[in-house]
Amino acid sequence: MASLTELRYVVAVAKERHFGRAAARCFVSQPTLSVGVKRLEESLGVQIFERASRSEVQVTPEGREIIEQAERVLAEMERLEALAFTRRDPLGAPLRVGLIHTVGPYLLPRLIGRLHELAPKMPIEISEGLTADLVDRLDHGELDVVALSLPFEAPSINVEAVYREPFTVAVPVDHPLAGQEAIEPEQLAEHDLLLLGEGHCFRDQVLGVCPQCADGRALGRLQRTLEGGSLETMRMMVATGAGITVLPCASTWSHDDGAQALIRYLPFARDVPTRDIALAWRKRFSRPQAVEVLAQSIRETLPTCCEPLGGEDGAEAISRG
Repeated sequence: MASLTELRYVVAVAKERHFGRAAARCFVSQPTLSVGVKRLEESLGVQIFERASRSEVQVTPEGREIIEQAERVLAEMERLEALAFTRRDPLGAPLRVGLIHTVGPYLLPRLIGRLHELAPKMPIEISEGLTADLVDRLDHGELDVVALSLPFEAPSINVEAVYREPFTVAVPVDHPLAGQEAIEPEQLAEHDLLLLGEGHCFRDQVLGVCPQCADGRALGRLQRTLEGGSLETMRMMVATGAGITVLPCASTWSHDDGAQALIRYLPFARDVPTRDIALAWRKRFSRPQAVEVLAQSIRETLPTCCEPLGGEDGAEAISRG
């Protein structure tokens, strides 16, 4: 009969496609992991992995179903353990939180202190990533809750909007646009617009504000080569005069670096674009109280440019599916 340890070993190998990395992930030696995987294959009578080289592996077609079932078994076991713990203290276990890159750095400094006040025995384990990666980890039980930008829907996921955030245009202080009181969306296409790289939902939202900016003819060579990997990278580029950019308002607050004096932040002239940030968690997650404490902490510590959503205002969690 397969043990939970052996199931953890094969799931780790399937994720890493490498015995050495899988062993490190499981905090065991590679020989120990290899023996456990081999024992499971022999007990089931199924070859789960093809050894492409000494360490690199591929999952066999038969093994793929075994891996999927192993993930379900481990998730259910984790849920069983969490249920038992929850009966004692739903705010006493770690909460694994994922945040998209354009949210984490601006929520966390304000959020952590308040969250500790409301749930002092609940450690927070934080991961940052792209939406698709975070949601995949949420689906596989590696994260408990994810902060992401709407729209988002999935059959097995609950979603609760927590705040609305306006967008702001950042320009160098000596830029021709710096003398304006506000910016028209079409003006973005007339200048070197710095964008996040592919895969960031905020990039798509900015291009939605300025459809002309998505036209390859409007994107100059400078814009393509200076696509940033973070909002802070782009903010620094603006300070150096490399171009202009659009930022969520929370990212423009409370900077005390020298770059802040080199940037002017301008509102949009009309139909100010915004994004709604929500928390997403599995419908079967056994600790909804922890999610609600996190949501409350976020709403209570937002920059004043953001508008809280939901909570005691009566908005209900959005249950998709």
